[in-house]
Amino acid sequence: MLGQGYVMRRCLLFLAMSCGVACNTAGPHFRGLPATTVTVDGSTFDIRVNGRLAEAIRTNAEYAPRFGPVQTRAQKAMELVSGCRVKEVRGDQAQATGLLDCGKGGPSPDRLKRRGEYDCLTLDSYISPATDEVVLDLDCTLI
Repeated sequence: MLGQGYVMRRCLLFLAMSCGVACNTAGPHFRGLPATTVTVDGSTFDIRVNGRLAEAIRTNAEYAPRFGPVQTRAQKAMELVSGCRVKEVRGDQAQATGLLDCGKGGPSPDRLKRRGEYDCLTLDSYISPATDEVVLDLDCTLI
């Protein structure tokens, strides 16, 4: 008979291997959609857009990330890819979903065709007195 420790180690190994395969898998509303990879201030995201929703899956390792800074970076990455303003972001440090405000008609199909990878550096940041939100001035390059 197998010991409890052996079974536990096997279960943990299986879970760790599963995460390596599934951690950047698109959510149900975004499956089958192509991803655009964007790096903002050291956080790398796979961004997918479906109508008025955008998904940002962080694909790089970071030590003890907090959702506040990651949320701001994910929002900027979603705005870069969709060309729309992001009204709200929900999720956690690994996966975030944004509600897009694109005006009439949704994201521009031409904008979504320009897939690629972006690398962005923050030039300036401040807290908006009107909205109490962090505002970033980014310089992004399509790589």
